[in-house]
Amino acid sequence: MTPDLKDAKVVVYGLAKSGLAAIRLLTRAGARVTALDARSAQALGDTARELEAQGVTLVTSPPPPGLLEAQRLVVVSPGVPLALPELQAVRAAGVPVWGEVELASRFLAHVPLLGITGTNGKSTTTALTGELFARGGRRTFVGGNLGRPLSEASLSPGDWDALVVELSSFQLEGIDTLRPRGAAILNLTPDHLDRYADHAAYGAAKARIFKNQAAGDFAVVNADDADVMRLAEAARVPVYGFSLTGRPVASAPVLAGLAVARSGGFGFTGVGEAGESFTLTNRALRGGHNAQNAMAAALLARLAGVSHEGVQAGLDSYPGLPHRLESVRVLEGVEWVNDSKATNVDSVLVALRAFSRDVLLIAGGKGKGAPYAPMVEEGRGKVKTVLTIGQDAELLARAYEGAATVHPCGTLAQAVRRARELAVPGDTVLLSPACASYDQFQNFEHRGDTFKRLVEEL
Repeated sequence: MTPDLKDAKVVVYGLAKSGLAAIRLLTRAGARVTALDARSAQALGDTARELEAQGVTLVTSPPPPGLLEAQRLVVVSPGVPLALPELQAVRAAGVPVWGEVELASRFLAHVPLLGITGTNGKSTTTALTGELFARGGRRTFVGGNLGRPLSEASLSPGDWDALVVELSSFQLEGIDTLRPRGAAILNLTPDHLDRYADHAAYGAAKARIFKNQAAGDFAVVNADDADVMRLAEAARVPVYGFSLTGRPVASAPVLAGLAVARSGGFGFTGVGEAGESFTLTNRALRGGHNAQNAMAAALLARLAGVSHEGVQAGLDSYPGLPHRLESVRVLEGVEWVNDSKATNVDSVLVALRAFSRDVLLIAGGKGKGAPYAPMVEEGRGKVKTVLTIGQDAELLARAYEGAATVHPCGTLAQAVRRARELAVPGDTVLLSPACASYDQFQNFEHRGDTFKRLVEEL
């Protein structure tokens, strides 16, 4: 049931993208909104003026005594920890505290929601699942932690057939009644330990995605990940797995079906028609990690009723996300790939596993202190040339000594020019920096866009 918030006093805590979307939804519902943020009105600039025009009161945190307790509801942005003392106190006083996705879901309860979480791959899997639904003829909202706050789905005109939503652990902390008809956990590796007491607490936040599932719903999990399979014990609905090996780890939940990778694609058992299979030839989905993402997305779509034809069409047409193994162009037999999102060594390992040979690697930037040895080892037999840029160029050159030819280039423009001179048909020029971009660029997007421009100008 859509909540009746007309004339209700509501605080929105945190004015990032999701907080501002929540304010728009609340004001449309007739609530009396107070916005709470650590930044001053002067620092917020145009945002503060827009809020004033909407009749929203702006307060700088920490909140004055009694403000939160006097509300009907408090809505928090994902970046605001629910463990803050003032939020613990307001909950103890009986005032509901919701995350932005919880608020939005109450206005959208009539639309099936597919929720996707995990440490890595959430954005790709969410975007890909949306593509499969769209190719299957469903009017689909794609968002959540990926770009568009869920509140925008309620603010958009017309009706949705499905909501495909990336859910971070921070967002899942703030749910109460949000019910994913299909819930996926892709993997679990240590992360956000500045916010959680330990890895187990981080996993428990992820497992909240199963909290409100009921009869008719389903779960999709990585059957190769022991931590994920332990989390799946909390699911009270049929659990479907995906596996690169076909040999799931020992687990308590009995899998109702399985997707298994095979050469050129993957197949299903216990899902859809007997022997159902899909081809996976899209360059945007290269690599074992993307095979996992594709299997998860295909399971979500088929179990939600998208046709086999729609799923295959979406796997073929998915354009990929910018700056994630993004194929820029093939020029005279050489493919140029933008993986600027790879801002650490682990991300470069994932990228290198997507290639078998003849890689010219452009790497460097503002290093994060991690050793480069793992990417050197992963690249043996694959990386034949390294073109170094930025602040950590010398450290990378020392790491690759004896393992690959190194060309110090300094700047990305020089690296692209040198790669053009060195590359021969069949080679791949891969920008996968292993470093942050802030020594020479505004962010990794700026770096990736610059690379694409330079390559297009060749």
